[in-house]
Amino acid sequence: MDNIDTDLELLSHRDAFLARAIERLGTYPSDFLSAVAKTKRSRFITEPRQAAGVLLPLLFRRPSSGDRSKMQFVFQLIKRSSRVSQPGDLSCPGGMISPIIDRILQTFLIHGPNPVIRGPARAYAFQREPALRRIMTLFLVNALRESWEEIGLSPFRVRFLGPLPTYALARFKRTIFPLAGFIEKPVPPNHNREVEKIVEIPLFSFYDERSIGCYVLSAPDPADHGIVKSIQHPCLIHHHPDGAREILWGATFHICVQFLEIVMDYSLPDWEKGCVVHRTLGPDYLTERPATRRSFFS
Repeated sequence: MDNIDTDLELLSHRDAFLARAIERLGTYPSDFLSAVAKTKRSRFITEPRQAAGVLLPLLFRRPSSGDRSKMQFVFQLIKRSSRVSQPGDLSCPGGMISPIIDRILQTFLIHGPNPVIRGPARAYAFQREPALRRIMTLFLVNALRESWEEIGLSPFRVRFLGPLPTYALARFKRTIFPLAGFIEKPVPPNHNREVEKIVEIPLFSFYDERSIGCYVLSAPDPADHGIVKSIQHPCLIHHHPDGAREILWGATFHICVQFLEIVMDYSLPDWEKGCVVHRTLGPDYLTERPATRRSFFS
């Protein structure tokens, strides 16, 4: 590994950072099995939980914003379009698991002639107990299939890094199973109509306290006669070169922070002291909408 003076410098050293990420994620305890068990038990209640695999994609390139000219790692996220729920939010590519299709693809993508889990990451994956490994690779295939459908990302361009802790959404009764992957030889994304655009956020941004803020969301509470209530969330404020900004918050913010905590021993700054950003959510914010999708098999 390169002689690197500080952990922060790792973000500009491709091979050293990837080696650290694979080792840290590969040895970090996974809660996938227990989360799947909770999802299965929820079938017997009024609102059963659903399971969704998502990919946290990383690229190594010069960022599209900021004044840093050297190569560095960025998270490649999607901005949700008005055709789907939570329009305008940043998220990881991914979606609901399709048990039959994803199990078929699992055999091909994990155990086929060109497996998507390679090198040290494969060694770490196969050191885990068989039941956990099967679940982990199933959600990886799920996330890769959805990434193909949403942004045209070929699974064979993804170097698997490892699983991240699950995240349980409250309003959607859904549990997210995140997995990190490095995009090798990236090509321009070809996103479908569920995606407004691609947003790349440098990992360095999380270390700039000016980028960490407080996101105040206001929305009518249907359980309390529609009275408007507000709630605060930590967020990252990302600025484009043209002055426009994106707000990363919620589950995707949490997933990115957990990645940095595990790989980089990151500590989130005091977000309540940061810049305050207000947003009022419309009544259709949580409404699911049908959208045209490309098929993995097309």
